[in-house]
Amino acid sequence: MNTALTIAGSDSSGGAGIQADIKTMSANGVYAMSAITALTAQNTTGVTGIMEVTPDFLSLQLDAVFTDIFPDAVKTGMVSSSELIQTIAGKLKHYGAKNIVVDPVMVATSGAKLISDDAIETLKAELLPLADVITPNIPEAEVLSGMTIKNEDDMVAAAKAIYEKFGCNVLCKGGHQINDANDLLYRDGGFVWFQGKRINNPNTHGTGCTLSSAIASNLAKGESLDDAVKHAKDYISGALAAMLDLGKGSGPLCHNYAIL
Repeated sequence: MNTALTIAGSDSSGGAGIQADIKTMSANGVYAMSAITALTAQNTTGVTGIMEVTPDFLSLQLDAVFTDIFPDAVKTGMVSSSELIQTIAGKLKHYGAKNIVVDPVMVATSGAKLISDDAIETLKAELLPLADVITPNIPEAEVLSGMTIKNEDDMVAAAKAIYEKFGCNVLCKGGHQINDANDLLYRDGGFVWFQGKRINNPNTHGTGCTLSSAIASNLAKGESLDDAVKHAKDYISGALAAMLDLGKGSGPLCHNYAIL
């Protein structure tokens, strides 16, 4: 069985973070492993507490995984401190990790900034150059490119700028009033659009985590990047279309829709 590692924070309500990643990887046919960067107390209505792990303990988790069950792909999610980002980058280089998918979680859909300026700079310098593909949303792509994105031509220009600046392929996620969830993959100096239809489901907690984990799962199975993205988008569409409705806020996706 192919294997995948998620390096991210825990979501106690199960909709995002490590829990969403493990569900997604399992549903997409790979064996899931995890290294937890932080514990969060959160649910569908918000986050009430965060407790980061130490860099030393994160190192121990990563050593434990890589020295025993080497992952065929790695996905990173929200990492809020420079020290933890440096720890992750150092271990990925040390072990020669492959098929690295970075979800550069910096800006919430609401526009709120989630990590410090220092951590953003460390992410840019240390982690993005290691990535095979990164999956920014529109606000995150604006931060990374230094550009304003108002339409699909701007998405192409920003993705190209990120690709040239950091040397990583870029899946710029649509939405944010720009289009109907069409995503742009800029890779190897060219680009391709993945068309999507907006599903009228307000329960979207964890969609970014889920998409990046599905891409990592597909890469772990040996798919090309284009195929990995296409199949990940298909999976997200199915998980949204299942119309799971849990919690008092923006609820989680139905990660296991295909086996119900």
